[in-house]
Amino acid sequence: MSKKQNGIRKSTPTEGSVRDYDDQMEKLVIELAHLQAWVKTEGARIAIIFEGRDAAGKGGIIKRITERVSPRVFRVAALPAPSDREKTQMYMQRYIAHLPAGGEVVIFDRSWYNRAGVDRVMGFCSEKKARRFLELAPRFEAAIVESGTVLLKYFLTVSEDEQERRFRRRIDDPVRQWKLSPMDVLSYQKWWEYSRAYDDMLRMTDSEHAPWWIVPSDDKKRARINCISHILQSIPYERVKFEPPELGKRQKRPSDYVEETGLRRTVPDVA
Repeated sequence: MSKKQNGIRKSTPTEGSVRDYDDQMEKLVIELAHLQAWVKTEGARIAIIFEGRDAAGKGGIIKRITERVSPRVFRVAALPAPSDREKTQMYMQRYIAHLPAGGEVVIFDRSWYNRAGVDRVMGFCSEKKARRFLELAPRFEAAIVESGTVLLKYFLTVSEDEQERRFRRRIDDPVRQWKLSPMDVLSYQKWWEYSRAYDDMLRMTDSEHAPWWIVPSDDKKRARINCISHILQSIPYERVKFEPPELGKRQKRPSDYVEETGLRRTVPDVA
């Protein structure tokens, strides 16, 4: 079945497809937990980059990866615009500080590839600097991989119609309005300038040691299943045996213990 919203065709998932998605996601979440245990045990270092069109679903995939694992192991790096001080630094400098240490998985919600996308299209850097970045990025990533870090790069694609549908949904839904920034509006207007910039980026920075993986994302749920499955398949982790702790016996309540309640405030029961 399908519906149209603002003239744009929208698919409607069936009950069966939603149930199947939930079942698949639950299995992936369990595997992410096993990955986490392995990363901690082995002291592995993993960096995952998510790039793509605005409203392509990067945040949704990242949320499904991180919502049931430890934030001490799975860390999200979503850097704001550079400060005045950072603007005077070597371009890669502020990203290097966020690369994973042993026992960490760092997920970049956008990354150093801002230089090849928004910076280039919006004129935040010169064309010369953008081209130079594209030449140097593979060498920078080679150094990361040679250091023993697993580096995965994903680019989410979305069609013009689907992006517009998602933008209009953000406009109409108070819960989603915060997601629509002035830069999103400009990216909508400059679709083809971004297309050229991303074509250059993917062509010039795809390498054997750090290839780009394209994630078609018009169907968000399919994109999440496909991308998380690929991440798990790309990391040579093994299941670590869980040694359940012995809880022992809880101490008895002391006969002279009196609970203090006089100064405590309890939230009203409105449920």
